[in-house]
Amino acid sequence: MADAPRKAARADRIDTSVPHSARIWDYWTGGKDCYEVDREAGERIRAVFPDIVTLARVGRHFIGRTVRYLVEEAGIRQFLDIGTGLPTVDNTHEVAQRAAPESRIVYVDNDPLVLAHANALLASSPQGATDYIEADVEDPETILKQAARTLDFDRPVAVMLMGILAHVADYDQARSIVRRLVEALPSGSYLAVRDGTDTDPRYVKGLADYNRSGAVPYRPRSPEQVAGFLDGLELVEPGVVSCPLWRPEAQGAGGTAFSPLYGGVGRKP
Repeated sequence: MADAPRKAARADRIDTSVPHSARIWDYWTGGKDCYEVDREAGERIRAVFPDIVTLARVGRHFIGRTVRYLVEEAGIRQFLDIGTGLPTVDNTHEVAQRAAPESRIVYVDNDPLVLAHANALLASSPQGATDYIEADVEDPETILKQAARTLDFDRPVAVMLMGILAHVADYDQARSIVRRLVEALPSGSYLAVRDGTDTDPRYVKGLADYNRSGAVPYRPRSPEQVAGFLDGLELVEPGVVSCPLWRPEAQGAGGTAFSPLYGGVGRKP
């Protein structure tokens, strides 16, 4: 557990003058770990795209279904969750360890506020383990090196990239990051990706307003580009689709089939 001086140092690094995507999503999903600047940015987007709160919930439900599939059907017991965001209900380790208590999870984020709340992400089951890495998605080498303290890269690992690759400005660079992460994984590992797409003009306009706020820009891409992150992998049915259509459950999928959030899961041969 972090001591008081370390917590104070992290708090000093939190910039409350510009909105942050993790804090805005926290606001949309009913959380309290956000500031006025985040609430204002969230409301500006909601004014243009009223379905954004539903969209945020769609994203969370997709993560839960993905993790349950990976644990219960694919037999995965190790997760590398990059772009974690703020702790919420049913974080990756909670979903995974509920089904398989021995699961090991490493979270990665570069937001000091997420780090300040990392204790909530480290509450592992006794049989498993969780860890937190402060790193940027654009530095896969550091991520892989530090994740190896907790994960065994000789055994299958699931890499989770949920809503993070759209923060990488250049598409080719984003694909290069994904390739490097997948290269480090053994056969039988999985990659799960979810990002916003340009399929809804209202959503695109809302994000354009958000990007002018001074926050790290989030750039929606085409569904084909999102699917491109999974090139070379064996796609899990139904492939890369609007998130509510990906292996929907009887309850809790949320939203409509036309959500601009697209996602998919692929297995490394």
